[in-house]
Amino acid sequence: MDKLLQKQRDFFYSGATLPVSARVKYLKKLQAAIRHQQDELCQALYRDLGKSPNEAYMCEIGMCLEEIAYFLKHLPKLAQDKTVKTAMSNFPAKSIIRPEPRGNVLIISPWNYPLLLSVEPLIDAVAAGNTVVLKPSAYSPHTSQAVRQLLQAVFPEEYVAVVTGGRQENQHLLSQPFDYIFFTGSMAVGKEVLRRAAENLTPVTLELGGKSPCLVDESARLDLAARRIVFGKFLNCGQTCVAPDYIWCHESLREPLLNALKREITAQFGSHPLQNPHYGKIINEKHFRRLTHLLHPDKIVFGGETNPQTLQIAPTLLSPVTWEDPVMQEEIFGPILPVLTYRNLDEVIDELHRRPHPLALYLFSEDRAHIQRITRHCSYGGGCINDTIMHLTTPYLPFGGVGASGMGHYHGKFGFETFSHHKSLLDRKTWLDMPARYQSYTSWKDKLLRLFLR
Repeated sequence: MDKLLQKQRDFFYSGATLPVSARVKYLKKLQAAIRHQQDELCQALYRDLGKSPNEAYMCEIGMCLEEIAYFLKHLPKLAQDKTVKTAMSNFPAKSIIRPEPRGNVLIISPWNYPLLLSVEPLIDAVAAGNTVVLKPSAYSPHTSQAVRQLLQAVFPEEYVAVVTGGRQENQHLLSQPFDYIFFTGSMAVGKEVLRRAAENLTPVTLELGGKSPCLVDESARLDLAARRIVFGKFLNCGQTCVAPDYIWCHESLREPLLNALKREITAQFGSHPLQNPHYGKIINEKHFRRLTHLLHPDKIVFGGETNPQTLQIAPTLLSPVTWEDPVMQEEIFGPILPVLTYRNLDEVIDELHRRPHPLALYLFSEDRAHIQRITRHCSYGGGCINDTIMHLTTPYLPFGGVGASGMGHYHGKFGFETFSHHKSLLDRKTWLDMPARYQSYTSWKDKLLRLFLR
C-alpha cells in the first residue's frame, strides 16, 4: 500500500492530471464503462442489498452518469482562472484565483449506496485533477468488487486505485499523509476519521447522518405528503442517510396521516411487502437484529413483519411515540417510521434547537409563514419543502451536513470546489512602484497610505 501511495504521488507531481483534456478523457471512459457494466453493477447491488434494477439505476447508476454529464459540460469553465478586483493598495496589479487539485485524495465510502457514494465523490475528485485511493465498505462486498473491476478497467492504479478490506486497511490508510480525506458513514467512525486526519493536519469532508425530521402541519396535502414520505423513507429499506427518520405532525393530523401512510405503503409495496421482488433487505444480520429490537409490539400500528432468513423487515409505522422511546435515541437507518405529534410550531422549533443538527429536514406545508419560520430558524444540512430526499439528486445544489451531521459538501461545482485548493495570485506590474510602503516613513507617505487603506 505504501508503494501504491508513492506511485500516486509521483503520478500527480508529473502533472498528468492537470490538463482539463486529460480529466475529460477519463470521465468519458468512466461514463462508457458504467454504461457497459450496468448489468454487473445491478447484480452486485441486488446481492448486497436486494435492490431491484429500477432502484439500482434510479438511485445509483443514473446519478453517477448525471454527475459525469455535468462535468463534461461545465468542467472547462470551472477549471479556468478567475480574475477578481484588485485593491487600490496593490495598484498596478492583476488578481487571480486559480483552482488547483489538492493532490492525493482518500475516499472512504459506506455500504448503503455502495456504488453511488463511491463513484460520485470520485467523479468530483477526478474532475478537480486529483489522484484517488478509494476504500469501499467491507459490508457490501459484491458491489465493492464490482466497483473495483469498473475502475480498474478505466484508470491506471497510479491515478485511481481501490483498496478493499476491513478495519485494518482503514487504520493503515488513515495513518497516511493524504492531501484530503472524504468520508461518508456514521458519526462514530467520522469522529475517528477526524481525529486521525488531525495527526497529519489533513483537511476532511465528513458526510454523516442523524435523525432527520419530517414535519407535517395542518395545511399539508396529506395524500401527496404520504406518497412522498413513504417513497423517501422506505427507499433502500430506509437505509438512506437522508431518509425521514421520524414524522412530527400536528396533533390534529395523527389519525388521518397514519391512514394515508397505510394506504400508500400498500399501494407502493403491496399487501405483503416481504414477497415483493422489488423490496430490498437489511445489509446484514447485525443491523437486522438492531432494528428488530426497536419494534415495540405495543406501538406497531402497521407492518412489523420480519423474515430473519432473508433479513427483511416490512415497512412499519410506530405510534404513539415520545422522545423517551428507544426508537428516538438513535438514527434508525431502517424501514421503521415513528410518528410524533406537536401542538404548535414554537414547540417544534425549540425542540430542534436543543437537538443535534440533522443532515436533512422535510416540511410538508402550504403555509408560507410556517415554511419561512422553519427554513430560516432551524439549522440542518439541506432538505425539501413538500418532498423528501430529492434535494440530493441534482448536481446544482450542494449536499452536506452541518454540526453533528457533517462538514463540507459536494455535488457538481461544489464537489469540484471541495477537491480543489483555490490559489490566490497577485500579478504585480513593474512599470510603477509606489514608494509609500517603504521606509523611511514621512508625513506625505502617511497621507498616501491613508488614502489607499480606508
